[in-house]
Amino acid sequence: MKPNMGTLDKAIRIIVAIGIAALYYFDKISGITATIGLVLAGIFIVTSFMSFCPLYLPFGFSTRKKTE
Repeated sequence: MKPNMGTLDKAIRIIVAIGIAALYYFDKISGITATIGLVLAGIFIVTSFMSFCPLYLPFGFSTRKKTE
């Protein structure tokens, strides 16, 4: 797995994941919405720490800066 996520992309994903977790914690979301949101937040956290997004791969997309 070649890293394909830049710093800003990872930071945004972590902030969104924390936001979803906060909404759940303060009972603003519940039921199926909470379940889907928490799964999505977990995926965001895992992909951020791995610096790899599998959805970027088929499109050849990368937010990582090019190194020479």
